[in-house]
Amino acid sequence: MSTTEMLTEQPLYLEAGIHIGTKIRTPGMSRFIFKVREDSLYLLDLGTIDQRIKLAAKMLAKYEPKDIVVTASRIYSVSAASKFAEIVGAKMITGRVMPGIFTNPNRKDFMEPEVILISDNRNERQAVKEANKTNIPIVALCDTDNWIKFVDLVIPCNNKGRKSLALIYFLLAREFMKEKGLIKTNEEFEYKISDFEAKMEMKAR
Repeated sequence: MSTTEMLTEQPLYLEAGIHIGTKIRTPGMSRFIFKVREDSLYLLDLGTIDQRIKLAAKMLAKYEPKDIVVTASRIYSVSAASKFAEIVGAKMITGRVMPGIFTNPNRKDFMEPEVILISDNRNERQAVKEANKTNIPIVALCDTDNWIKFVDLVIPCNNKGRKSLALIYFLLAREFMKEKGLIKTNEEFEYKISDFEAKMEMKAR
């Protein structure tokens, strides 16, 4: 795939480390791996990552924003995913996903999403269980060490890094808005990648 066809310039992907996986490879993630580095880290294929972000945006845009639930449990993913949810109008669950939130109508926080976007299906495995029980389609950001059982659409990526997550959710938000017809060009998207990054607190001297 040439860089002109990509959602952003290849150097930006590389700088964000969007393709840098872990030293663990699950069977389901093998097909997304490009090669292994000398330090034993698996590298994901950039072209596939780019295509999957496009595909995920198209899929999510088929739903009304109020019917989309986004989950995030790590500090970096919470910041990026929350900004995505804010921009597109989706519902957001941060931290632990409680049992019954999608399956027990008697809960005060009960939700009936039509699709769920998961930042890390290892940390948010309860969300996967809940969605699977009720046949809710699952889109998930998956690193090389993630198991992909029950995931309907895998976005292979570094789902742990601050810059990587910011870039992924920035692109998902922008492409979602374009798919919905709310903006026509990249230039009309008024947000920056830095808006999706977790703000690092200054350490006391």
